[in-house]
Amino acid sequence: MHIFPKGTFPYIIQPYDTIWSLAHRFNTTIDGISFFNPEVDLNRLEAGQIIHIYPGYMYHSRSRCISKGELELYNHLRMLWEQHVVWTRLTIISIAFDLPDVELVTNRLLRNPIDFEMALGPFYGGKIASEFSGLLENHLVIAAELVKAAKAGDDKAADAEKRWYANADKIAAFLGCINPYWFEEEWKSMLYEHLSLIKSEAVNILTKNYGDSISVYDEIEIQALKMADVMAEGIAKQFSYRFTRCFSCP
Repeated sequence: MHIFPKGTFPYIIQPYDTIWSLAHRFNTTIDGISFFNPEVDLNRLEAGQIIHIYPGYMYHSRSRCISKGELELYNHLRMLWEQHVVWTRLTIISIAFDLPDVELVTNRLLRNPIDFEMALGPFYGGKIASEFSGLLENHLVIAAELVKAAKAGDDKAADAEKRWYANADKIAAFLGCINPYWFEEEWKSMLYEHLSLIKSEAVNILTKNYGDSISVYDEIEIQALKMADVMAEGIAKQFSYRFTRCFSCP
């Protein structure tokens, strides 16, 4: 039986986790994770599987060690971005097929910006968090307009798409201003990729290419989790004084 030293903790593998993303998130290395999991094939991770991680291992510095609060931040933002893409997909489907739950699903989707506002408020204050929430709400409202216009074959779709990308520019610029570890061009690139994937998903649903829409959704989910990690990492660095107690600390 393998004995895990003080400082490691059990981690439950989530969908689309990779050994690289875990090493990056917990400030360790692939070899570091492998060392504490000798019987696990880390190239074939499965959701629900449990491995042991020693945050900061091989860096020999408490300052690079992840705290419980930071882990909670990563998990919470991952959940919010996951909900963002899940409810976006469900809204597209409800609009596309005139389902009776369209209003309820859309309202649930529009709760996502409010949830982000609550998550960012403790760090940036109510005004900044509310401004981000407004930009994210516009992103979702315009997306719904775009799907409705595309379904109707309306030429307003082109205008909606133009405003959609302009909104992405505003979000990227806003995030680049409030956190020195968030870069406008990086966020712009990620948001543009997000919009492109969402558009492809919607088109496949509207044209009844359901298999392709599922494949695209898999890409959307992975990309959304990347944005979540970038957001969490930036907050953890900017407010490092709030994340001082490490898992390996006594």
